[in-house]
Order: sequence, then C-alpha cells, then structure tokens
Amino acid sequence: MSKSKPSPRNSRLRPFLIVILFITAASIAAWTATSSSALGLNEPIATPTHARSFAFAEIAKPTYTALPTATALPPLPTEISTNTPEPVVQAVIVDLPSDQNVVQSAQSSIEQSPDSPASYGGNKYILVDISEQHMYVYEGDALVFSFVSSTGMNNATRAGSFSVLDKIPNAYGATWNIWMPNWLGIYWAGSLENGIHALPILPNGGQLWAGYLGVPISYGCVVLGTYEAQLLYDWAEVGTPVEIQR
Repeated sequence: MSKSKPSPRNSRLRPFLIVILFITAASIAAWTATSSSALGLNEPIATPTHARSFAFAEIAKPTYTALPTATALPPLPTEISTNTPEPVVQAVIVDLPSDQNVVQSAQSSIEQSPDSPASYGGNKYILVDISEQHMYVYEGDALVFSFVSSTGMNNATRAGSFSVLDKIPNAYGATWNIWMPNWLGIYWAGSLENGIHALPILPNGGQLWAGYLGVPISYGCVVLGTYEAQLLYDWAEVGTPVEIQR
C-alpha cells in the first residue's frame, strides 16, 4: 500500500507559518511585560501600615487631700428679738502686769468720767448715725474712716454728745459670758457702761452677731467688725468726742 506524497505547496508554507507563530508569541510576551510594568503589576505589593493614633504618657497618681471641716457659726442669740433688751456689760477684765487677771465690777474697774466730752485738745471726732447704722471718723475736717456699725435694738443706744472714757483691749460681759475686744467706753447707763467694741467672742470662740452688722443688734453698745474696731481702737484717744445722732 503506498502513501500519498505531500503536496509541494504545503511544504513551502510550513516554515513560513512557524516563523509567524514565533513572531506572534514573542510580540504577545513583549506586550504583556510592558503592560505589567506600566500598571505596576510586577512590583511587590507593599504591606499597608497604620499610623499609631495614641501615645503613652506618665500620669502621676493624684493624692487625696482632706477638706477642712466647716465650723458652724453659733446660733443667733435671743437678744435680737423685739423684747426689751437687758444691759450686757456687768464686769470687765483688767489686764495686770502679772499672769493673773482680776475680775471687778464695772464701776470699780473703770474710772467713771462725765458723759459729756471732757476737755480735749486734739482734733479727732467720732460720729455715729443710728438711722444709717454707720460710723464716720474724722480728724480735723478729713474723713479718716467710714464703718458699717450696729447700735442697740429698740433704740437702746442713747443719742447725745459723749467722749471716749476708757480703752480696754478686751472687756468681759458677764451676763452673756462674752468678750468684747477693742473696748472704748463712751457713757454710763446706771451702774453699767456702754461703749464701742468689736463683734463679741463667745466661749467656744465663735463671733456673736457675725453677718448681722448694719442692723440694730446690741443691748446699747455700738458694734463694729473685728478689723474696723481694731483700727478705731488704735486711732482713738481717751477724751475723743463721740456724737451719736438718730
């Protein structure tokens, strides 16, 4: 059995087709490589990183500090009621050079002077206005101090012309068991003396009438704040005229 002989035409075309296929394959490979580079496909994929959105800080542990315990003010005494007041000053403490203090009656411990201004050669003057509950302090024609004050309730403070009769650093009122710092005696009411002084001090150390200055609260004395009474006490002299008006 004989085989057919290949056509001379097919033999001539075969090498040509092989060359075309080779060129086509090479072209496709070159195009693929160029496209991959352009698109960045051949580059390794970078692992994404995230910026840290927090930081560490050394914070000191707070220390506990106890708040001071509030001290309640003493209750307002019954003396600011509308009842007829009783005089407060019944005795005073007289400071002695020794370590011992002597309690004496008001008349025997304080030298009594006339209520009207004594002979005084200075130019100091104290004016108390009951209607304003205010004190004006003058030296010559100059106003030295202007203080809010409190006089006696139910008009217990006497109006008139008086003078500073005595100065006591800390007078004692036996009726209410209170101390009256920076005492300036100004007139006598019977056997007892009324004066100008700071807010009274209670036995427990609290201030009587604190927060009530500017309204009549006393039994007849003229009451000032602690700082104001100290200023007046240091400034005033025995014999300084004191005018009290309504």
